[in-house]
Amino acid sequence: MKALSQRRRHPLAAIALLLLGLLVTGGLYAVAGSVNEAKAQTTTYSAKDIEEGEKLFVANCATCHGLGAVGAPKGAHGNQAGPSLIGVGAAAVDFQVGTGRMPMQMSGPQAQVKPVQFNEEQTDQLAAYVASLGAGPAIPSEEMLDTTQGNAAKGGELFRTNCAMCHNAAAAGGALTRGKFAPSLEGVTGEHIYEAMVTGPQNMPVFSDANISPEGKRDIITFLKTIEAQGSPGGAALGSLGPVAEGLFMWTAGLGVIIALTIWLTQRSS
Repeated sequence: MKALSQRRRHPLAAIALLLLGLLVTGGLYAVAGSVNEAKAQTTTYSAKDIEEGEKLFVANCATCHGLGAVGAPKGAHGNQAGPSLIGVGAAAVDFQVGTGRMPMQMSGPQAQVKPVQFNEEQTDQLAAYVASLGAGPAIPSEEMLDTTQGNAAKGGELFRTNCAMCHNAAAAGGALTRGKFAPSLEGVTGEHIYEAMVTGPQNMPVFSDANISPEGKRDIITFLKTIEAQGSPGGAALGSLGPVAEGLFMWTAGLGVIIALTIWLTQRSS
């Protein structure tokens, strides 16, 4: 018993317990993340769609993202040509390809929106192939995009709390650092808005179901579509940039009126 007691008081015992605790905690976190991603990937694709998607990927995407979507090797400056797509899910592909951001037209701080390069069927096939490589967020169902079931008031609260600091309170977009920007959300489909929230493109963070529930995401989409339909009932939106743009406009317009009035009064007196 004395020998056993001495072993329990060994100086390395505390370190061993700490490492064991970190290992268990990290393992549980990884399992929880995997379960969340696997739960998101609910859409099933046919073997033919996956096969056709692989052909499209090899012909159009493998140059940057590598064969098997494992990512391209790093260049001379240490930057990777294209990240790995394993585990990004069908939603990421549908968003990037469906908005024309991919394939990229040119290198830059972030991918630009442009006319789409693939039709809807080809986009679905590419999504099917990437989804087959690893569990990830799926393309949202029609129920999650049905704004008639959403709450615009709650969506507005969620948007102002989580999104307005980058996208502007009126969803007009805004500048970020190093040439990047948060795009305007006007005219963006509900499907692509939902996919952006669950995949986190560009500088955007990922909003998992633990951060914002699927119903909350639907409420945000409902809010965005509501303000988009309302337009600008107060008059000219001036880019929806807020009091700075409005104040500048009034200052410029007011100063112009004062100058014009001064010139008119001076001409009358002479």
